Amino acid sequence: MATRDIMGHHYNYLCSDATSTRQPLDVDDVGMSEQARENMMAHYNLDQPVIMQYFTYLTNAVTFNFGPSMVTRSREVNDMLISGFPASLQLGFVTLIFAVISGIILGVLAALRHNRMIDYATMFIAIIGISIPNFIQAMLFIQYISTQFDFFPTAQWGTWRHMILPALALSSGPMAIIARMTRSNMLEVLTEDYIRTAKAKGLSAWQIVVKHALRNALLPVITILGVLVASIFTGSFVVERIFAIPGVGQYFVDSITNRDYPMIMATTIIYSTIFIVMMFIVDVVYGIIDPRIQLHKKEE
Repeated sequence: MATRDIMGHHYNYLCSDATSTRQPLDVDDVGMSEQARENMMAHYNLDQPVIMQYFTYLTNAVTFNFGPSMVTRSREVNDMLISGFPASLQLGFVTLIFAVISGIILGVLAALRHNRMIDYATMFIAIIGISIPNFIQAMLFIQYISTQFDFFPTAQWGTWRHMILPALALSSGPMAIIARMTRSNMLEVLTEDYIRTAKAKGLSAWQIVVKHALRNALLPVITILGVLVASIFTGSFVVERIFAIPGVGQYFVDSITNRDYPMIMATTIIYSTIFIVMMFIVDVVYGIIDPRIQLHKKEE
């Protein structure tokens, strides 16, 4: 009976909270006076009509002017992002390189040794990488690799040894996806007629795999590469928090818990921009790998 009452009270609270017209700077939430609240509302343009707030937001978003933080008011959001972005970019770059290289190598080995022990072992690693979330892997790495065996340090940042465990945790999922897709594409490409022709000409196995099979098998992989890059950067939020990396992730997590709206919007816009840029780069790389994929002007 008591459990039912608690659940009913919680449900009523959620319903009343969802239907209320609460503002970001409510007096009950932040514990400030009414005059201070009015000053803050004017400072953040929250006292203006919604259409003017939206226009101001678009102007600031285009110019990357996010203003001061609502929590750390002595610092601008841009300054906080600039101080944390190099560490996040470094971790994401190392993770991307490791995921792409290891995923392609595992996929090629599994395709060349189809239905053999290497194929089964590779796909088992891929299943583990997809099934276990990166934050669970991060905690397991800290518990066993760092704490019990003291192989790599944690809660620090500065040398290449501090990048190993976060990069492994972040790259396991993308690596598994790339490995599985490379394997399936390689198996399909190796049955094509031009591969048989290359073998009949006496080309070595290295030339057949690298120059002919792998080049065509990577086209579908490049298709998802832009999405994987975005997932690596956005997935690094929790991993950065777990490993105490001084990147953008710690600001993003803190901004959600502290209702720091300028920081939330700034990180969202930045990572959306990264996603759009990566999709554009993917379209450009298409034409480099396969010259048949080009943009032609419409003939009149």
